[in-house]
Order: sequence, then structure tokens, then C-alpha cells
Amino acid sequence: MDIIYLKDLRIDTIIGIYDWERQTRQTIILDIEMATDIARAAKSDNIDDALNYKAVAKRVMAFVSESEFQLVETLAERVAEILLDEFKIPWLRLSVNKQGAVRGVRDVGVIIERGKKDLK
Repeated sequence: MDIIYLKDLRIDTIIGIYDWERQTRQTIILDIEMATDIARAAKSDNIDDALNYKAVAKRVMAFVSESEFQLVETLAERVAEILLDEFKIPWLRLSVNKQGAVRGVRDVGVIIERGKKDLK
């Protein structure tokens, strides 16, 4: 199994349970690891044979920037569903970081894994 990843994808969105959070866009940070087989793309040197990480990033940015979830858990699940369904990714690990959500803590969020990791 090979992994394509996006690290430190920063997106402004409405997220949170408090009244002030519903009025103010906050930056969330996503790290995404996606299982794929790069052999075909490596052989052809053609983007059509690859998992296009620019397309993934654009889709995630568009979705998250327009979303207004209360929980990072819900946001993580919806992003995972989009990636698994639309990009036919068999497995992913997604981290959603809501920096500054807890006083005295730099990072807070969730990490989820979805799909099957073994590509045999």
C-alpha cells in the first residue's frame, strides 16, 4: 500500500457549539493520509493514473469552507465520506485539529480511520 498525504491543510469555517463560534469563522487544520497504489501513475507519468491530491484538496476546501457543523466529529465523518465515495479511496486517516479550542492546549481534535487499509 502506498499513501498520498496532505498535511496542514488550513480552512476557515463555522464550527463549534457556542454562540460566538456560530458567528465567527475559525481555522481548522486537516491532515489526510489516503491509501492508493502509485505503480500505474509512476509507470505512465500521467496524472490521470494518479490520485490527484490537488483535486482532493480543492474538494475538501470547498466543502469545509461552506460547512457549519457544531462538532469536529461530524465534520471529520463527512469529509471522510466524500473522499471514500468520490475519489474511490479504499482507506484514509483524517485528523481534524481545532487549535485553541481548549485553554492551555495548543492542539485539540479528532483522528479517524475509515475503509480497509490492506490493498491486496
